[in-house]
Amino acid sequence: MTKGTPDDELKQRFGKWKQAQGASKQRKKTFASSSGITIEPLYTPLDTEPLDYLSGSGFPGEYPFTRGIQPLMYRSRFWTMRQYAGFGDALKTNQRFKLLLDAGQTGLSVAFDLPTQMGYDSDNPVSAGEVGRVGVAIDTLRDMEILFDGIPLNKVSTSMTINATAAILLAMYMAVGDKQGVAHDKLEGTIQNDILKEYIARGTYIFPVEPSLRITTDIFAYCKTHVPNFNTISISGYHIREAGANAVQELAFTFADAVEYVKSGLSAGLDIDEFAPRLSFFFGVHNNLIEEIAKFRAARKIWAGIMKQRFHAKNPKSMMLRFHTQTCGATLTAQQPDNNVVRVTIQALAAVLGGTQSLHTNSRDEALALPTEASVKLALRTQQIISHESGVADFVDPFAGSYALESLTGEIEKKVNDYLVRIEKTGGAIKWIQNGLFKSEIEESAYAYQQDIEKKETIIVGVNEFTDHEPAQIGILKVDPGIEKAQVSRLGDVRKNRDNGAVQQALQRLKQAAGSKQNLMPSIYEAVKTYASVGEISNTLREVFGEYR
Repeated sequence: MTKGTPDDELKQRFGKWKQAQGASKQRKKTFASSSGITIEPLYTPLDTEPLDYLSGSGFPGEYPFTRGIQPLMYRSRFWTMRQYAGFGDALKTNQRFKLLLDAGQTGLSVAFDLPTQMGYDSDNPVSAGEVGRVGVAIDTLRDMEILFDGIPLNKVSTSMTINATAAILLAMYMAVGDKQGVAHDKLEGTIQNDILKEYIARGTYIFPVEPSLRITTDIFAYCKTHVPNFNTISISGYHIREAGANAVQELAFTFADAVEYVKSGLSAGLDIDEFAPRLSFFFGVHNNLIEEIAKFRAARKIWAGIMKQRFHAKNPKSMMLRFHTQTCGATLTAQQPDNNVVRVTIQALAAVLGGTQSLHTNSRDEALALPTEASVKLALRTQQIISHESGVADFVDPFAGSYALESLTGEIEKKVNDYLVRIEKTGGAIKWIQNGLFKSEIEESAYAYQQDIEKKETIIVGVNEFTDHEPAQIGILKVDPGIEKAQVSRLGDVRKNRDNGAVQQALQRLKQAAGSKQNLMPSIYEAVKTYASVGEISNTLREVFGEYR
């Protein structure tokens, strides 16, 4: 009698095990991840066949970077702890920045109010009631000077969540560097600058798609020479996830956008290895620990493949998926807000185990209001405890080799690539935006998730199960409505005291540049230095480009 192979024996033994467990009662008829991937009761080496280690995972710091983009990951240095902050005026936010830096934060992340994001000044009638509400109000270079007063730009890395007006805010940051005596090539940080996802999931766009992409690629071209250590874009899946997408859709739609940015850069005459190393990404992280770790591992492998195989990048840095992670606000609950501390801890742990380069942890009270000082400090302490006390940062990709994790990583990779093929065959990301296909897919996913909650197939502790009869008592941050009046007054003083002739000349040069094929960044930078406002610069570009409707 010929003895079978070890795999044959494993299949036989596994078959017997499944048969023996067939009558066992389970909590649910079926188990699935948030992306609809079936979760089996047991994973074995059969679920990872045929897994070629070198091509499938490889070593950290080497293509395809599945196990991480740095050889030793957090054994060399921890991720950047970058708490997202911004409210009221520049002075209030400057105080919050200093509080966080004193508490051990290692990078700044700026939240801007809606008027700043939409290219309106604080004294514009449409800004009424929104000034300083969901972020800091920035009208002119004067506000940016106050925002970073006492914070040396050559010693911090600053991320700015800004898109339609990204070029203006970057120019202001450069001008503050000038005033501090910091050369532009010493400035480090990231501008989000991901306008495509605004049409998909968020809505803070100004111009039509084509001129918006031109501004993005102008930033790519300008920064590679003048601000080489700044990440010129943070291609964002976070907002897509917050809008209701599942983990697979988050990756697929983000990479579809990323492909368009790469194509735009190439069409503008840039070499792939000139700008691709400064592309970065921004993802959300939900509560499903294993799926989220698998998502990040799959993401690195997919992006490396896109850059090497499709765009023929040669520089390994062009193939590295560098990303920031934020725990997801959509998972937080107004009910029993202290439970959010636990949710954020799980999500932060998933991001770290998934190999993030920087991390923001949401605060427990963010389902109610902007976070208080106490809450934001606790959120930062969560990261510090994970980094210094949990031991997970001592290992490089510690869950690699887990049958369940490797299987799920492969499933996510396959599903994302299937999506990308489908998007490409039906016209690409721009066509999907124009036809509303991204939105419809996200809406279907969000609706299905909400139905699961209402049917109690998905349990949200404190919301549809384990509820309290009395609402939780928690102090929340309230933005002083007087800040808006003070901000408008400050803007009026700037307009009164600046050289308005120089402002008009700078805006006219910007208008001429917009009507030509010149790179817009030099003209925007010169306008910013005259203290031209965000609204004035945006309106000048509106005159040439129009607005997206």
